[in-house]
Amino acid sequence: MRIVGGALLALVLAITAAAAWYFRPWSDYSPAEINRLSDPARYTETFQTMDSIFPYRTIEATDPQSLDGASQPLSVTYEWDGEARTIEQYLDESHALALVVLHDGALVHERYLNGANAGTRLTSWSVAKSFVATMIAMALDQGRIESLDQMAQEFAPQYAGSPMGETSLRHLLMMSAGIDFNEDYSGPDSDIRPLFFNTFILGQSVDEQIARIERNREPGQDLHYTSPNTHVLGAVLRGIYGENLAAITQQQIWTPLQMSSDAYWSQNVEGEQAEAIGYCCLNATARDYARFGQFHLQDGVWDGERLLPEGWVEMATRPNAPFQEPNETIPLRGYGLHWWMPENHEGEYFAAGVYGQYIWVDERRGVVIARFAGDPEWGARTGETLTVMRAIAEVVSPLSENVDE
Repeated sequence: MRIVGGALLALVLAITAAAAWYFRPWSDYSPAEINRLSDPARYTETFQTMDSIFPYRTIEATDPQSLDGASQPLSVTYEWDGEARTIEQYLDESHALALVVLHDGALVHERYLNGANAGTRLTSWSVAKSFVATMIAMALDQGRIESLDQMAQEFAPQYAGSPMGETSLRHLLMMSAGIDFNEDYSGPDSDIRPLFFNTFILGQSVDEQIARIERNREPGQDLHYTSPNTHVLGAVLRGIYGENLAAITQQQIWTPLQMSSDAYWSQNVEGEQAEAIGYCCLNATARDYARFGQFHLQDGVWDGERLLPEGWVEMATRPNAPFQEPNETIPLRGYGLHWWMPENHEGEYFAAGVYGQYIWVDERRGVVIARFAGDPEWGARTGETLTVMRAIAEVVSPLSENVDE
């Protein structure tokens, strides 16, 4: 009986310890909270409240400026799959949270859905990748980087001797590091899900995990979209500036672009040793995401000051190699340096994140669109989304026959 009683006590203690670890009543963050992210029915809620799920560092808006213009009604219809559809149908079915449209730098339309509003900090998912790439360009413009052909380990010594460290900044930006990594979020062999689990549930170092990834082909051979590429670029920025990623973002983007609201960047644990997740998890208002798109529409110039190298935006938003053109592996869209572009693009490009996050730029029409959502079917909806973006731009600013003159 003593043996049985002892075993029962041990079981009770183990269950109690597991429950304490899962719910962590001593902390504002717990695996129980993080588990909310796995429920598609709650995406529209959780994507607005990431500060209650993950630790974070604030990005302050030190010189906030409002956007010019005011929201006006926007009537958009388009054809998809043989059916005439409206933007209202699209926004409803795609679980949209925000839509902000700029024309010539001024606000012309905005709307918020599913509980979001103009002050809501919406999570970026992989839209953050385009922010990291932009800060690499800024470091290049400042002379802190001499060439994109320098190896990542020159700036991020924690990656020295690893395949990722021995990859050039150019190939990291091109998503062509040649690493053995599966980005499929739903597949049984996914590598991104264990990376996410170990980072946020177990609080492990993201740098240490990514430094262990092996290479299975030479860099620069193909487009292989994987988040570790961007996290290493974030580590490069940390090495260059000697700051955490949130502080760098505040210094290099939020302050000079006069972003209108504070933002924040999610990190793996609380405290000074925390690592921001470089491949995702910036959280900002839809208006400030749109302002970032406007910055690129203006070729990296803000208030008359050039902040990006001349020619950078064109290079970053067009394919840099034949394998970056739209193909059977990634149809409907091509890739540049951490920016996407649609098929048959004519000065159109976009930042994109899983579950329906977009910053769309149409250079010819002078239109920027920030559209954020919590869409479980975002992947299957890609073609329709690109059609909608083009339809919005055409309604906001139809091109005349003499537009290029």
